[in-house]
Amino acid sequence: MTKKPIELYFADTPNGWKVSIMLEECKIPYKIIPVNIGKGDQFKPSFLKISPNNRIPAIIDPNGPGGKPISVFESGAILQYLGRKSGKFYPKNERERSNVDQWLFWQMGGLGPMAGQAHHFRMYAPQFTKEKLTYSKKRYTNEVNRLYGVMNKQLRKNDYLAGRYSIADMACWGWILPSKISTKMQGQKLKDFPHLFKWFEKVGKRPAVQKGLDVGKVMRMLAKASRSGLSEKTKEAKKARSLLFNQKAR
Repeated sequence: MTKKPIELYFADTPNGWKVSIMLEECKIPYKIIPVNIGKGDQFKPSFLKISPNNRIPAIIDPNGPGGKPISVFESGAILQYLGRKSGKFYPKNERERSNVDQWLFWQMGGLGPMAGQAHHFRMYAPQFTKEKLTYSKKRYTNEVNRLYGVMNKQLRKNDYLAGRYSIADMACWGWILPSKISTKMQGQKLKDFPHLFKWFEKVGKRPAVQKGLDVGKVMRMLAKASRSGLSEKTKEAKKARSLLFNQKAR
């Protein structure tokens, strides 16, 4: 009997790329279910059922443990699940696995949130306020700089973050990509971090990484078109801003 593909609830963001890259690396069949976070798809009951934090990505594996379906949310947990399922890019040896885990959680608790805040205050927030936001921009730009430095030191003595290529590298790579596109996004120059830059280029040449990134190509174009109007005073733009920013408990 043919097994059903994993369902990947996806938006074109660094967190979404982590999982599409891992699925491509492991050659696990999957299908994309787009989640338009600008229109509020993340608040639909069907999505909240598998991702109660209303964040992408999330997966449903029809062929889960015991042959029964399982849903998993949070990108780090999904990477670990896929690593255990496939036996790839996530070591079985406890010492090696712990090394991967610490860099994975370093990304989840540090690089991702801080880079996201830097991007927000540098690129988005100035559209919606007359405040200069000097403190916020400096705070998060400097913290991202520090985190880049941590990676640079680690990669000076290792080809990959945990020694061998692993889910830790997949988790981090997409958060460095914005600095390749423009120094304006996170306020960093990749060439200031030569070991990090070398790692970024090497990981980016992997066919599976390129395929995982290309998954969001169409969504990327649509998002670019919609984001261009986020600062407008239309009802649609106001609704999009309320969905993307400043959410409170529901």
